[in-house]
Amino acid sequence: MSVTRIRLDHTVVHATDRQLSAEFIAAVLGLTPGAPFGPFLPVDLGNDVTLDYYQQPAGEPLQPQHYAFLVPDEQFDAMIARLDAIGVTHYADPGHTEPGRVNRLFGGRGAYFADPDGHNMEIMTRPYARP
Repeated sequence: MSVTRIRLDHTVVHATDRQLSAEFIAAVLGLTPGAPFGPFLPVDLGNDVTLDYYQQPAGEPLQPQHYAFLVPDEQFDAMIARLDAIGVTHYADPGHTEPGRVNRLFGGRGAYFADPDGHNMEIMTRPYARP
């Protein structure tokens, strides 16, 4: 039996203001939003995956989601500094009960923060160990 390699190409991130949200995550991660593509504003993560920000229609509820980013260890401190510079609190835990701290899971460092729409964003320097 052959194993097919499947990769994530893109995911849609619903936002009340796609420009604001795309610029926010791009700034934190040290990236730049791309050019609009139909109803989407993409942020290329540099690994052949894009976050395609989509403008949620006015009046429609937005369900916050969780997005986790595996980032190079040498860029982690700069990302935390960018969050601090724009006044966004980071947390060591997904429930946002440990403000201003980072975790040390799986031999790396990680932090959680909310984007402008309340999506729970995570940056981590080591992937989770899976059973």
